[in-house]
Amino acid sequence: MPADLDQSLVSARHQISDLIKQIKETGQQDNLLLTLETVLTKLEGMSQHDHLTGAFNRRTLLSMLEGELARSYRTGHTFSFAVISVDGLEAILEKHGQAVAKQILKLLSSEALEMLRVLDSFGRVAANEFAIVMPTTWLDQSLKAITRLKLRLAELDWNALAPGLVVTFSTGLTTNAVKDTPESMLQRATIALHEAKNKGADSTVQVEPPLPDYDPSAPENNPR
Repeated sequence: MPADLDQSLVSARHQISDLIKQIKETGQQDNLLLTLETVLTKLEGMSQHDHLTGAFNRRTLLSMLEGELARSYRTGHTFSFAVISVDGLEAILEKHGQAVAKQILKLLSSEALEMLRVLDSFGRVAANEFAIVMPTTWLDQSLKAITRLKLRLAELDWNALAPGLVVTFSTGLTTNAVKDTPESMLQRATIALHEAKNKGADSTVQVEPPLPDYDPSAPENNPR
């Protein structure tokens, strides 16, 4: 467990233990309930977010993706899903150290969270991979969002973090299909991400979802 997350959990446990102790000793509860609710809210937030970047963690992001798949199934609205990864982060880590690598991930996350729409969901799904759920968004529209994020990162003064540092990211982009699951969408977008990385830094690969299987016995394919 990361040290900063471990310390936060220890602090929350101590706060809850102290509150329980006060309730037992004084028998009073009303004046302590607000504090207890605050601590529980903090713990809930910690369970949903990545400790380093503040983005949703993998479990929460996939839950958001599952919810969007269900909504899309009900409404018929298409949405986009992207997986992005900082180019050459391992080389940056070796050259500039862990602190710089962590700061890059934090800055990427903060810029994305500030730029994306309120209805979009942004989360960290692997050490150097983030995912974005973009409701009611076609591929061309989501590509524009990715381009805006690239421009925002290009405007940052990376030299202040490390001399000569340049940061870009590659992207795998797809839309939903009828039989998709969170895992199938994540896999498809991740494959597209790997193709983008093979093309070179700052690349984006868009992948259309597979066409549904044709069933000649289905009523809509068998007019009378």
